[in-house]
Amino acid sequence: LFKQGQGNILLYPKGNQSCQWHSDQTLGHLNRAEFEDVDDETRVQYEGFRPGMYVRLEIPFLPCEFVTNFDPHYPIILGALGASEGNVGYLQMRLKKHRWHNRILKTRDPLILSLGWRRFQTIPLYHIEDHNGRHRLLKYTPQHMHCGATIWGPITPQGTGFLAVQSVAGTKTSFRIAATGVVLDLDKSVTIVKKLKLIGYPYKIYKNTSFIKGMFNTVLEVAKFEGASIRTVSGVRGQIKKALSTPAGAYRATFEDRLLMSDIVFLRSWYPVSVPQLYNPVTSLLMPAGQKDSWSGMRTVGQLKHDLGVRNKPNTDSLYKPVVRAQRHFNKLHIPRQLQKALPFKSKPKQDQPKGKTPKDLQRPAVIREPHERKVAALLNALSTVHNYKSKKAHVAQHAKHKDFLRQRDKAEEDKLKRQKEAKKKLYRMMGQKEKRSQRSSLKGAPQDD
Repeated sequence: LFKQGQGNILLYPKGNQSCQWHSDQTLGHLNRAEFEDVDDETRVQYEGFRPGMYVRLEIPFLPCEFVTNFDPHYPIILGALGASEGNVGYLQMRLKKHRWHNRILKTRDPLILSLGWRRFQTIPLYHIEDHNGRHRLLKYTPQHMHCGATIWGPITPQGTGFLAVQSVAGTKTSFRIAATGVVLDLDKSVTIVKKLKLIGYPYKIYKNTSFIKGMFNTVLEVAKFEGASIRTVSGVRGQIKKALSTPAGAYRATFEDRLLMSDIVFLRSWYPVSVPQLYNPVTSLLMPAGQKDSWSGMRTVGQLKHDLGVRNKPNTDSLYKPVVRAQRHFNKLHIPRQLQKALPFKSKPKQDQPKGKTPKDLQRPAVIREPHERKVAALLNALSTVHNYKSKKAHVAQHAKHKDFLRQRDKAEEDKLKRQKEAKKKLYRMMGQKEKRSQRSSLKGAPQDD
């Protein structure tokens, strides 16, 4: 009896004989010798289809274009799918842009994925998980690091790797592989959110309470955000309290400090984003012969604008414009009477009436000089100019002389210090010699000189 195993065949003997393992080469000879006289139909029932045999496959529900546009020179790879891999759903992936791809990937731009046995086009949403577990939407893939991606595609086992390209049409000189990654989970409960900032303006202010309008449109929207934290551009924090009947969308809010009419109030919120349900298989085998390498699916927004010649219109709010600010009028400083009594006299508000314009009869009249007086004034002006010039010249000469004096004094001081240093060296040398002589005489036992 023969039983096929992995690379070997186990021979089950009759009776009490022990079983023996044979190598592939030996088993090949044994199989050929055993089935040499058996027809192929019977042999297939024992061995299965051998490598190199021609087989006939029956594939149901095949498009007619596959037959009409069949090209025998174009290779076809056949693969099998599991029972659960025929469904389509949401896939959570870990993705990283390939370092050799020359452009970063934009979210909602279509990508062609090679995942398992399938090649299909889909629209991914890139996101990253924050420290609090929130999946925040990314506009572009980050540089040199992984990010999450959610797509609508065929159910694939976890841990399956994939690669992504942006186009399979024609040949490109640049690197085609846009990204690589792996399937993490098959979970629809992951919610991707993006930041939404709502802006409102105060129209009534009562101490720390303000009425805000322009942030919402209906009372129902305000009721959904009751108790939410709000903040002004200047940094004053507050909270939404209750909706107002008129105008529509207005509400009452309390703040830490009194607001100004020029303040802008904003609310930071998160808006859930839905994943586009696009699953477009690459049907290049259905195209005519010679055109199988020119399949193109959905184009990106950049490709559409380039093909249609559409230019991006700049946002008017982002353009540089001259800033025109209205003149602000501040209220007068009001000091209570009890506080005025405690202030010193110089800080108390004075009750003096403001001085008006001086009448013309009290203004100082203009003086018109006589010709002789004009000559005297011109002479005095000339003499003062000469005097100022001489004074400035004398001051410059005195400054240079003083600078020279300081230089000589510094040089004399340096020479003095040098002489003192030499004298000290000479004195210390004599004292050292005298001490050496006294030490020698003490060693010899001679009387010491005083």
